[in-house]
Amino acid sequence: MQSYRRDFRLDRFMILLVVGLMAFSLVVIAYASRAVAPPTDPRYFVTRQAIWIVCGLLVLTVTTAVDYRRLKRWAPLIYWLSVGLLVVVLVRGHTVLGAQRWIQIGSVQVQPSEFATVALIVSLATHLDRQPGRNRWRDLGSALLHVGLPMLLILKQPDLGTALVVVAITVGMLYMAGVPWTQMLLFPAGLAAIIGWIYAHYQWSVPLPLLHPYQLDRLLIFLHPDASPYSVGFNVLQSRVTVGAGGVFGAGLGPNPSNLLGFLPEAHTDFVFAAVAELFGFVGVAVVLGVYIVLLGWGMAVATRAPDRFGLLLASGVVALLAFPVLESAGMVTGIMPVAGIPMPFISYGGSALVTDAAAVGLLLNVARRSRASTALLSIRDRLLRGSAPHADR
Repeated sequence: MQSYRRDFRLDRFMILLVVGLMAFSLVVIAYASRAVAPPTDPRYFVTRQAIWIVCGLLVLTVTTAVDYRRLKRWAPLIYWLSVGLLVVVLVRGHTVLGAQRWIQIGSVQVQPSEFATVALIVSLATHLDRQPGRNRWRDLGSALLHVGLPMLLILKQPDLGTALVVVAITVGMLYMAGVPWTQMLLFPAGLAAIIGWIYAHYQWSVPLPLLHPYQLDRLLIFLHPDASPYSVGFNVLQSRVTVGAGGVFGAGLGPNPSNLLGFLPEAHTDFVFAAVAELFGFVGVAVVLGVYIVLLGWGMAVATRAPDRFGLLLASGVVALLAFPVLESAGMVTGIMPVAGIPMPFISYGGSALVTDAAAVGLLLNVARRSRASTALLSIRDRLLRGSAPHADR
């Protein structure tokens, strides 16, 4: 009983951490969006983010309440619905800065590729859970085909950042599913082949059909940070300047914080981690990363204690969904990762990403809740068996 209560308190603490990150995002976005907010409505982005937070908490509540094991029955519908939305984006999507990733619904823009990540976690977990495991290579091939269709549709938008998140989810779930290391070597081998292809492109102009010119520019800036400092390399260099301006304790939230945020494009979305560093410094960054580490550690604990294989796969996919954007966002603004345009979980401005991440955490809470219930039932059964043992001897 004490273990049950301890786990319940831990779940509530995790919810508080998530709510804390959401509230923290309002503070950061309020300062980071000042340069781009409409003059007549300086709180435009903060107000919309607050609305999305409420929606996210509602979704979190729903995904926590519904037994996750029922999702196996709905997995095919969830998968094909997400694929259908990705097709709709390509046909009638709203284009922003050359990328066709959004569907306009009234005054609201939604990004189906974000929702597709959670849909893929549910469907891939169901797919792997039902595999007999007799033919490892065939099982791996069918899993990659399952992921391949939404991946190609996402790349077509183009949305390389979300595609990389899908890769991280796939690798994490396959590893937790017990895929042999000899087969897992396919992924680093594929990465090495892609790196070699990129090298050949810059050395001998070998075409890269899946990458768009602006994505190639991002790779060039990653390899040569000082190239084109006033054009394609401006964002990366300015993000480093912004991070350095925060120092140890940050510029603070006083009436006259540093003006550097006004020179960093997308400070409230893709480069929000740089805004955190400027406002709160090294100490603030350490605290934020510490919160993510605790949250992800709890997610791994939930995965390893899941009552069934489906719960294990579901939880591990959610951990990958949350972990990779944190690594990419932190690495991107410091120059150790190329720019990929991935929102930082619960902090970056954006409704689709926030609701998706909230749904993912709800799934983790769901698995944790069923795990405790399963443990409690097993404990009751063991007590009943021990109680009936003396009578059986008589």
